[in-house]
Amino acid sequence: MTANDAFTQFAEKFPGAGKTEFRGETTFLLELSQIREALAFCKSTLGFDMVMDIASVDHFGDEPRFEVVYELYSMEPGIHLRLKTRVSEDDLSVPTISDLWPTANWLEREVYDMMGIRFAGHPDLRRILMWEGYPYFPLRKDFPLEGKPTEAPEIAFSDIAPLAGGPFVTSPTSGNTQVREPRARHAGDEVPTGLFVAEP
Repeated sequence: MTANDAFTQFAEKFPGAGKTEFRGETTFLLELSQIREALAFCKSTLGFDMVMDIASVDHFGDEPRFEVVYELYSMEPGIHLRLKTRVSEDDLSVPTISDLWPTANWLEREVYDMMGIRFAGHPDLRRILMWEGYPYFPLRKDFPLEGKPTEAPEIAFSDIAPLAGGPFVTSPTSGNTQVREPRARHAGDEVPTGLFVAEP
């Protein structure tokens, strides 16, 4: 099966899905009520035997606020497909696909841990990077880069982390990105008081 065959079959099965193409990659945007059925169709009918990643996006200020992104791959023909669905902040629940692809188990746990999106039916939905009981979701856009203080000093830092020298902070200079990178500064160099978020 070619990529065009797979994408045509998908579009026929889910005619309401929004399709976009960018730099040779195809993405379908589906309603949340369809995402589980669409993913199962991709595996059983279209032969997408691998879920490479499950990611999440915080569109802070928009509604629906969140987006869940599935990166699928079909090994033998070498076809990549991206599916997306949007999730309202009022109901942060998405059906699990860990029973379709076992690798989705940890990927869904990471999305839950970092963004707070729950996966209904997941067999073991608990934090995978942060400790149990941590009250925040660090990849949300309203979570500050320097972090938040914690009342568990035996587990993690109890103070807000300093931004100077961090991987997301650059120094004001006329130099290029490599020069502005904090890790490029030598020990003992004066750290400017004005710090800026690094350009993408």
